[in-house]
Amino acid sequence: MQTVINGYDITNCRLCPRKCGTDRTRSTGLCGGGNAIRAARSSLHYWEEPCISGEKGSGTIFFSGCSLRCCYCQNHDISKEGFGAEITTEKLAECMLALQQKGANNINLVTGSHFAPWITEAVKLAGDELKIPLVWNSSGYESPGTLKMLDGIIDVYLPDFKYLYKETAKKYSAAEDYPETAVKAILEMHRQTGKPVINSDGIMEKGLIVRHLVLPGNRHESMAVLEKLAEILPKDEFLLSLMGQYTPPTEPLPYKELNRRLTTMEYQSVLKCAQELGLQGFSQELSSANSDFTPKFDLEGIKND
Repeated sequence: MQTVINGYDITNCRLCPRKCGTDRTRSTGLCGGGNAIRAARSSLHYWEEPCISGEKGSGTIFFSGCSLRCCYCQNHDISKEGFGAEITTEKLAECMLALQQKGANNINLVTGSHFAPWITEAVKLAGDELKIPLVWNSSGYESPGTLKMLDGIIDVYLPDFKYLYKETAKKYSAAEDYPETAVKAILEMHRQTGKPVINSDGIMEKGLIVRHLVLPGNRHESMAVLEKLAEILPKDEFLLSLMGQYTPPTEPLPYKELNRRLTTMEYQSVLKCAQELGLQGFSQELSSANSDFTPKFDLEGIKND
């Protein structure tokens, strides 16, 4: 059984900010990750930002597990319950090349932080055959050391910036240190990518897009998040993706504000704040708050033939 993956010792795991120290050759960490990649879907995805999906789609690979514990997670089947199948780094490289063959604009790695050493190894295995950009799609809850492992490998960073207040982060995601951690992570991502580079087809080849999901009852914190972004990043060196797709879970949560949809007033007030701050990027229609836009996790592209 391997204990070192692409130079990283997985017997004392510190890949995410939890730093749980798990020996992943013997058990799974707090993220749910063990001694092999676990993934739930590898397919073309058409509902990302226009400069990511374009018309051809984004080659999206969804990994199982997550270092956050967001109570409202729409992908809970894979993030919390761990649905997926174990695959080798060779198989992951094959998935990337297969998506490229299908015409994908990029390879979109969703929640892969806890598998970063395996992913970087798979990219090496794919080698020069892999010619499209790599997108790192994450919660924003990232360790600087893990991000440095990705320097020169990832072309586009697509992190969330969920909360600015530690009380909210603790309440909804069991991560009181999320705000300061996400700020440091976003700054490191920006350092690696610099100004956005978008090709003649409107597809981002390099750069940073910061996502923020507006939560019901939390519009004032959303505005504070946007103000923080405007403070820490040059406005012409990243894109904002303001999201209004919050969908209440089937089972009611203990926080009554999260058991309803976002109102038009809440979303429009945050959008107005973004405009007043001069932030550039994308905003969603509230009609996107629909479970139809959540991928079906059925092991497409993952399950061995």
